[in-house]
Amino acid sequence: MSALTDEACELIERSTPEEQRIVLNYLRQRTKLHPLEDQWGTTAEAILTAIARSSDLTQRGIRGILAEATFEEAVLPEMASSGWTAIAIAGDQTYDFLLQREEARVRIQVKLQRRERGVPKQYAARARASLNCPAGMMYVVEVQKTRSGEKNGEKTHPYRFGDFDILAVNMHPSSGNWTQFMYAVACRLLPRPKQPGLIEIFQPVPANPDDCWTDDLGRCIDWFLTGANQRLYS
Repeated sequence: MSALTDEACELIERSTPEEQRIVLNYLRQRTKLHPLEDQWGTTAEAILTAIARSSDLTQRGIRGILAEATFEEAVLPEMASSGWTAIAIAGDQTYDFLLQREEARVRIQVKLQRRERGVPKQYAARARASLNCPAGMMYVVEVQKTRSGEKNGEKTHPYRFGDFDILAVNMHPSSGNWTQFMYAVACRLLPRPKQPGLIEIFQPVPANPDDCWTDDLGRCIDWFLTGANQRLYS
């Protein structure tokens, strides 16, 4: 910073909270935080206020979009350093990101760890008893599409095996960290008992990496490319 900005910051640091709010309001009248403010003709504060008063369903959707944006900003640059390139996706697909390195392609679906009544939802004890889960906290990720409908007489809400290759779960609800993700190979996810071609809605996701989930996308891609297909906790 220049000597002038150093002096300005020092004055702000020494000012009272009320004086700091006055300075902030002064700067906000002259500085846009995001191009969306001009596009919508409003302020970032007004947008946040609208989100804060919206329904839980609306906020859940926005948090899901934030999880995708965080993946793009925090994870993709790391993958680029390993030679993976993000490919633009055309149309409405069953995955959020497409990565390519030489001949290999990986389709990634990003979901946010499920909350219920404002707290991280834990995987049901009865369902957990039927699996060979490791010790420790086991949470839930909800794996189905946001919008429902029908196509050729079949519901489009569920995901089918083959719709994507890797599931990336943002663990913010339990970790408080938007950049923390857990990854699993999609074909290893639990199927619906009566419809084995469909992915079960509620999937177990651990707080820490194990033999089925990893916090390293590169490692999960290796699992996928080498054909790891044993079901979760079987």
